[in-house]
Amino acid sequence: MALWLFAAVFIVLLSGFPVAFALSGTALAFAGLGLWLEVFDVAFLNALPNRLYGIMTNETLIAVPLFVFMGVMLERSKVAESLLESMTDLLGSLKGGLGIAVTLVGMLMAASTGIVGATVVTMGLLSLPTMLRRNYDPAIACGTICASGTLGQIIPPSIVLVLLGDIISTAYQQAQLDNGIFAPETVSVGDLFAGALIPGLSLVVLYLIYIAALALFKPGLMPLTVQPVERDWRFYGKVLSSLTPPLALIVSVLGSIIGGLATPTEAASVGAVGAIILAIVKGEFNLQQIRYVVQNTTQVTSMVFMILMGAALFSLVFRGFGGDELIVSLLSDLPGGKFGAVFCVMLIMFLLGFMLDFIEIIFVIVPIVGPVLLAMDINPVWLGVMMALNLQTSFLTPPFGFALFYLRGVAPPEITTLQIYKGVIPFIAIQILMLALLAFWPPLATWLPALIYAKPL
Repeated sequence: MALWLFAAVFIVLLSGFPVAFALSGTALAFAGLGLWLEVFDVAFLNALPNRLYGIMTNETLIAVPLFVFMGVMLERSKVAESLLESMTDLLGSLKGGLGIAVTLVGMLMAASTGIVGATVVTMGLLSLPTMLRRNYDPAIACGTICASGTLGQIIPPSIVLVLLGDIISTAYQQAQLDNGIFAPETVSVGDLFAGALIPGLSLVVLYLIYIAALALFKPGLMPLTVQPVERDWRFYGKVLSSLTPPLALIVSVLGSIIGGLATPTEAASVGAVGAIILAIVKGEFNLQQIRYVVQNTTQVTSMVFMILMGAALFSLVFRGFGGDELIVSLLSDLPGGKFGAVFCVMLIMFLLGFMLDFIEIIFVIVPIVGPVLLAMDINPVWLGVMMALNLQTSFLTPPFGFALFYLRGVAPPEITTLQIYKGVIPFIAIQILMLALLAFWPPLATWLPALIYAKPL
């Protein structure tokens, strides 16, 4: 019944029915069927009010609407526009300079907003026409924008890491209790932020190396058509004035978390206020903007929490049919031990990422497989960062990668879907390389949290 439930949910999700209601409706239908067949205990459904109350009182999840508000406000305040213009002037005279500028701006926007869709759309609208005007190969231009836009998945403060951190924390405590440890250690969103920092920045460096190498060995794909700009004190003042606001916001949010001065929720509120201040400075703060930002924040937050509630009901019914025991036996019997189990889960998440949004994968898959994997003595921070990187890779992968759809929606008509697919393939290879490096060298993710929070490597 557990497998049939999972298959039914997957089919309903593919039909395009709203995710939250697909999860809860299918779960309730199977619970009713299980009660009729006398193979399901109604006590599992009685636990739902406590689950929902736990979601409502979870302080960590308050960071979600605050980070969404920060991201939408920054998107509307034209920070990206001035930043891209300044970085293009600064690096445009170098080979591949425009591609490097787009990647760096994507990194800064990712660290400022944490929202993939907003970053890809913003970068697509701002930078793609410029790259095409300067005779960049359309595939290279599209690939660079998609790849830099998805950095919001892995570079803190990422909504993905906030949600993953909460789920991983619960799964880690459950795994320890299952192993007879009744004073369990905890893992926080801050741990995951610190753990994702080095892999995220390493990924940016690999992107930059690829773009620089391409510009050096295949200059025809990224021609140098920019006239050098006169670099006087006014020029550097303009660059500094564009860089300072997002950098100050990043330092205030991430610095307060990693420095132990604030929880992720408190830091998110600092970021939201900082975004408002930037909008005021830019002259983009008015009643119309506030209405737009608040409406978008409410829509995204409502979607996230409705999916979380639907996933809570699905998880209870799945466990009621013995699904957790089935997953334990399946993953424990795989060849290769821990490595085989992690590889299998990563492959499933990667494939599901073609068709499902990261929110559904985090809320549906991770609570089921997380306790099983963490019971195998796997570091929770390393596992969380691996999952975030994996989801980022699936965002880029044809034919269903969400970043590709975002860019397709704002790209000029002369850009073909095939060109977008062709452009992202080298960046997917870089993502897989980064995943492999992290898999074989876990300290990339565990060293910084161990240094800051005295966590085990």
